[in-house]
Amino acid sequence: MTPPNIVTLLRIATAPILIWILMYSGPAASWLAAGVFLIATVSDFFDGYLARNYDSVTTLGKFLDPMADKLVVATVLIMLAGMARTPHVPAWMVVVLVTREIMVTGLRAVAAAEGLIVAAEELGKYKMALQSIAIQGLLVHYTYWHVDFFAAGMFVLWIAMAVSVWSCVDYYVRVVVALRPKPIAAAGKRAAI
Repeated sequence: MTPPNIVTLLRIATAPILIWILMYSGPAASWLAAGVFLIATVSDFFDGYLARNYDSVTTLGKFLDPMADKLVVATVLIMLAGMARTPHVPAWMVVVLVTREIMVTGLRAVAAAEGLIVAAEELGKYKMALQSIAIQGLLVHYTYWHVDFFAAGMFVLWIAMAVSVWSCVDYYVRVVVALRPKPIAAAGKRAAI
């Protein structure tokens, strides 16, 4: 139990808190949910900072950190789609975003089983940043200082969805190319026969 892993576990613990808060509507609940989500987002940066700068990178941390990100984001998106308040996030968008996470996680497991570790690309980092910004606006929901936070959040969520699909396709292409049998090995086997 290293400090970065403890921070990650605390981020995972924000998921049920967010579910409980998002069962209520109104400006107070919206701001509270946005605050908890902001803490979860900042903790994602903080645990990575601790792990890198204090040589606390662990196998458990490599597993927990991306899982925590996906869990918190999926939890909030599902709750935002199911809330009674209007407008709300379209369920089909949530399905696309959550399906992308499941597909990439599954492909990452297949690649790891084959001994291939595919590092996260810039597109994945942009996707996560855009989703976090969009979710902040969607959680605030109401109009303040002449800014419609829901509309702004939906605008950024559309961009996040496009980047998410793009990064999924990019990830699949990179893994399929890396796992494809090499023609040179096949030619070498024919020569040996």
